[in-house]
Amino acid sequence: MTEDPKEVERLKRAVFDGMSPRRQKQIMKRGYEKWDPFLKPKDPIDIRRDRTRRTTHMLIRQFLQQNDPERNSNEYNRGAFEICLGLINEDERYLGMFEFACWYRELLKKEMGNDKLEF
Repeated sequence: MTEDPKEVERLKRAVFDGMSPRRQKQIMKRGYEKWDPFLKPKDPIDIRRDRTRRTTHMLIRQFLQQNDPERNSNEYNRGAFEICLGLINEDERYLGMFEFACWYRELLKKEMGNDKLEF
């Protein structure tokens, strides 16, 4: 906020005083000074977009349409959607899976001499 620090503190105190004693106790346990009641909420997952400005649903729909329909089992689709969410959210676990998959594909291409890899 770019307001007067005294005004910000007054508003923070008003929010704090309007809370239940139980919630006040939780805030005090973590530290009142660290607490910011004016933080902006994060975007909902369904509105988050990747670097190409596509939502997860747009990406999955495009991926599945371009894919062989016989491969699209429930497990396959669920796995694709899960890694899509993980990559858009930049989750370390999924970034690691993605990097390994890219590396492994290149390794197979190099050692097998096949541009079209099938599992």
